[in-house]
Amino acid sequence: MKESIVLVTGANSGFGMGITLELANKGYKVIATMRSIEKQEQLRIEANDRLIPKGRIDVQRLDVTNQDEIDTIYNYILNTYGTLDILINNAGYTQGGVIEEMDGLQWEEQFKTNVFGVVSLTKSFIPVMRKNRSGKIINLGSISGRIGLPGLGPYAASKFALEGFSESLRLELQPFNVYTSLIEAGSFKTGIWKKGLEKAPLSREPDYKDFMNSLSNHVKKMDKQAQNPQIVMDTVIKICETSRPHLRYPVGKGVKAITFLKSFLPWAIVERIVLRMMK
Repeated sequence: MKESIVLVTGANSGFGMGITLELANKGYKVIATMRSIEKQEQLRIEANDRLIPKGRIDVQRLDVTNQDEIDTIYNYILNTYGTLDILINNAGYTQGGVIEEMDGLQWEEQFKTNVFGVVSLTKSFIPVMRKNRSGKIINLGSISGRIGLPGLGPYAASKFALEGFSESLRLELQPFNVYTSLIEAGSFKTGIWKKGLEKAPLSREPDYKDFMNSLSNHVKKMDKQAQNPQIVMDTVIKICETSRPHLRYPVGKGVKAITFLKSFLPWAIVERIVLRMMK
């Protein structure tokens, strides 16, 4: 059986590290990319602890917002391995804050990583997969791509964009036996939302201060109650090992319920529920 070649972005922490370790443990050849390869130490420690053979994980530098680095990783993979079977777009971050107080640069940076970086990297490898008439593209989305929560406007907008991109991409590539899948993740113990709010600009408006404090407390509570991210790793493995994977994979406590309720309840009821949760 041919060894499958997988590229994972943002592999130095969180979902990216977990996905890399799970795939390598399953026998995949994983090109684990990260913006700063100096941050690979924890990945190496975890791989050694799991007795994963050293050649199974190939750590490379990649900033998905840098086209030169995308071109470099493309050439490296094609020259070294000859192909790419699975692309996992995981790199991303959360920008918190109220919309009124966030400047254009913060919005640009959020979209450069969470959307445009995904598009640019994916575009590079589409011709390879299309020519092979085989491949999988897995995008790490979020429940924030189905409902825009207050205080997370740029992040929600970027994840909504990823939903539309994934739908279009799947329809374009499925005739060539290339399948796009989107993991809609809920709250997991990765700290991504907590970090996003910690980086949020301090509110200058008294009207927002109580709200932002309330939101911060709510996110901290969610972070404590968050699930183990293993379920996300298991879902990635399932997609990789399925010949015709689905488009959407809602993963995490309450994710299916939230999307179901938003689809069927009047928005007036949905907003009352959300705003009550924020108090």
